Amino acid sequence: MKLILFHRNLTLLQKAGYILGPLTAFVIIVFAQPDAQNPLVGYTAGLALWMAIWWITEAVPLPVTALIPVALFPLFGIMNGKAVSSLYFNHVIFLFLGGFMVAIAMEKWNLHRRIALFTLMIFGVKPARILFGFMAVTAFLSMWISNTATTMMMVPIAMSVILNLETFLDEKAVKKYSVGLLLGIAYSSSIGGIATLIGTPPNPAFIRIFSISFPNAPEITFAQWFFFAFPISVVFLFIAWFVLYILFGRIKFNLSKDHFRNKYSELGKMRKEEKIVLFIFITLAVLWLTRAPIVINNLKIPGWSQLFPHPEYINDGVVAIAVAMLLFIIPAKDQCRILKWEDAKKLPWGIVLLFGGGFALAGGFKDSGLSNWVGQQLYGLKELPPAVTVSSISAVVAGLTELTSNTATSQMALPILAALGTSIGKNPVLLMVPATLASSFAFLMPVATPPNAIIFGTGKVSIQEMFRVGLTLEIIGVIVITTAIFLLGPVLGIDVSQFPEWAK
Repeated sequence: MKLILFHRNLTLLQKAGYILGPLTAFVIIVFAQPDAQNPLVGYTAGLALWMAIWWITEAVPLPVTALIPVALFPLFGIMNGKAVSSLYFNHVIFLFLGGFMVAIAMEKWNLHRRIALFTLMIFGVKPARILFGFMAVTAFLSMWISNTATTMMMVPIAMSVILNLETFLDEKAVKKYSVGLLLGIAYSSSIGGIATLIGTPPNPAFIRIFSISFPNAPEITFAQWFFFAFPISVVFLFIAWFVLYILFGRIKFNLSKDHFRNKYSELGKMRKEEKIVLFIFITLAVLWLTRAPIVINNLKIPGWSQLFPHPEYINDGVVAIAVAMLLFIIPAKDQCRILKWEDAKKLPWGIVLLFGGGFALAGGFKDSGLSNWVGQQLYGLKELPPAVTVSSISAVVAGLTELTSNTATSQMALPILAALGTSIGKNPVLLMVPATLASSFAFLMPVATPPNAIIFGTGKVSIQEMFRVGLTLEIIGVIVITTAIFLLGPVLGIDVSQFPEWAK
């Protein structure tokens, strides 16, 4: 009986990765142990490289690769089966799931489309305003809804504008403007996602890997991350808009002022269910932002969690699930509830497993001693100025994200950077946060992010155009991240001059 090892649809890269992953692990474990005194270091390194190769080449589905720690860490004595399994489900996962349930409700009742069209009505119909309007709406929605869903929703609206322009502008002018408009949607979905902990998968991945690596470190709350990352998102959004406008937006046209108003009127009167979802959405955002005390210099604003006997028991995941549960309880007119359990089938369980694999990998790095070993090998980086270190990390991670998913990239990089920080005596947050942000700044290639792929799939943007603009934005992005770390870092407790006690 003939054994079929490869499916005919697999690419050459996938076939190579399929074999190279386990082969690399075998060679390291059997022949190239990095630490003869502690074989667990070699076992973990081999399995980590196996996962990295399969994630980069997508030889098997990404969530399947994420299950390797559950299957193999206990067999090699790296971690107890109960311990590694528990890392796959935690408060960060509930934070992500709760936020995604609210996003599903917004999509189900078409609230996201109403928000988009209402905002576009406000911005106006001049070329620069339309471009900025699309980018601002996309960025805002991507703070709360997956960037893939946001892009899928915004593209048809953009295409309707492009079709309208084709009726009274020459083909060359429309082609030029459409490239800028569509790239603006793709890029702003990634830029907006960095602003909140649920906006893009690398953000919650950082929070959990940080807590695994440094259990004594103070919590980084939703509000802290927002006050740190939101200004970065806004500044970079303006930069991206300016670059796209200079390259593609300097044409003249007068689109009808009724264009967006007519599309908004097609949605009809706002239904009761939409109002309920909007109220829940706003409530969730406010509760996240005000849960923990907010400290601004000497001013301390108490959080609502202080009203409870044990405020330390309440985290952002608790808030997300408590509010999301209301969607399954509050009645709807046309259906029994705002959300039915069938709607939960849309939850991205594959991403959840991908998260879990990264968390388990971080746990394995720490328990096996691989974190310390990696840190020792990179000790020479201690002499580099912090700005050079931060910009180098941002550039490398941004480049790697062009080859694999930003979630997988952050899962691979963050445990290593946590170890590097302790080894060279720098605050680990100083190294981990730039990598987290940079993993979302993938603008060069269609395969880098789902929004890039969706925009490329319209057939109106070429790889050359995407690469040319994306390279410019990626270079600027590294500069923005590096600058922001030193200007806004104190919001996350980053002090370049001191090494924190919790990291020793």
